[in-house]
Amino acid sequence: MDKYPRSRAEVIDLMRHKGVNPTQQRVEIAQVLFAEPQHVSADQVLVMVNKKRSIVSKATVYNTLGLFAKKGLVREVIVDPSRVFYDPTTTPHHHFYNVDTGELMDMAPDSLSLGELPPLPSGTEAEGVDVVIRVRNSAVSC
Repeated sequence: MDKYPRSRAEVIDLMRHKGVNPTQQRVEIAQVLFAEPQHVSADQVLVMVNKKRSIVSKATVYNTLGLFAKKGLVREVIVDPSRVFYDPTTTPHHHFYNVDTGELMDMAPDSLSLGELPPLPSGTEAEGVDVVIRVRNSAVSC
């Protein structure tokens, strides 16, 4: 899995390496994202960033997460049209999504085997494969 930058300087270096201007607000958002392996929504990032000393607007969080995804700092994991998670682990891996709890969990990289991809449309190439397996809590029988 990815190595997460721990210090502010490491976060800034990573951002610069990916072509992202490290503004104060972007650095604070990145530090929240890279604190640990996690899957967070934009609203969760907003709450976590604003627990600190500064106030970051909702628009800034959404715009910054979009920029981070575009530049490859995080992966967007879309579990349904209204739920997007941001994952700082950018190496290829798949997920379980619990529809009852709303939790997104990493799947062990070697736990899913995919066969060959079908023929791709003419003039295209595969960029990646993201698998999200939706699960729900089992009903406990008496």
